[in-house]
Amino acid sequence: MQVNDMKNETKTTTVVIDDHPMMRQGVSRLLELKGNFKVVGEAGNGTDALKVVLEECPDLVLLDLNMEGLNGIQTLELLRENDVESTIVVFTVSDDNDDVLNALKSGADGYLLKDMEPEDLLARLNAAINGQVVLSDKLTHILATALCQGNKPSREPDINNLTKREKEILKQIANGQTNKHIARQLDITEGTVKVHVKHLLKKMKLRTRVEAAVWAVKNDFVH
Repeated sequence: MQVNDMKNETKTTTVVIDDHPMMRQGVSRLLELKGNFKVVGEAGNGTDALKVVLEECPDLVLLDLNMEGLNGIQTLELLRENDVESTIVVFTVSDDNDDVLNALKSGADGYLLKDMEPEDLLARLNAAINGQVVLSDKLTHILATALCQGNKPSREPDINNLTKREKEILKQIANGQTNKHIARQLDITEGTVKVHVKHLLKKMKLRTRVEAAVWAVKNDFVH
């Protein structure tokens, strides 16, 4: 009994959002049977997705891109606007450059294609939960090309206005650390980390921690 309780406590709570019922059910079953995940909710459209995610506050949200009504990008933006801190990974058939970049700019923590092997999907989702930005292998060139072309948000961000603590947290974000890990590393609460992250993003005129991490790596602001 104690062993089972411990296993349940360590499972990654997950919400699966996809407008195809068979896909939702299949992915949910895969996550629970083959991975260390507990599916706490499902949704077939953006409106229901917002409701269930706000109710369940899951560790992970797996989000389809092409849905009727609110599409995946719009749903993603709504989730982030409502201060959803869950790890959100887009799971779609689209390998379009604009879709990938728009998802990452809107706050996605990863972008995976539905043609990947089940074992690879589980591995990438676990990596995302641990703070890494995950992409299907065939998509990495898209992000690399965008960075080489110098896609920058409204001129170079200025870090001179950041406090010492905010700079410390920016370095941690660049190293792929989650809020929980940052809080432990700096001996502060996770709530305090969230406040600092919001402030530093606002000061740097960036929308997501992914953009902050990319900027920090490009400008050698890591170690």
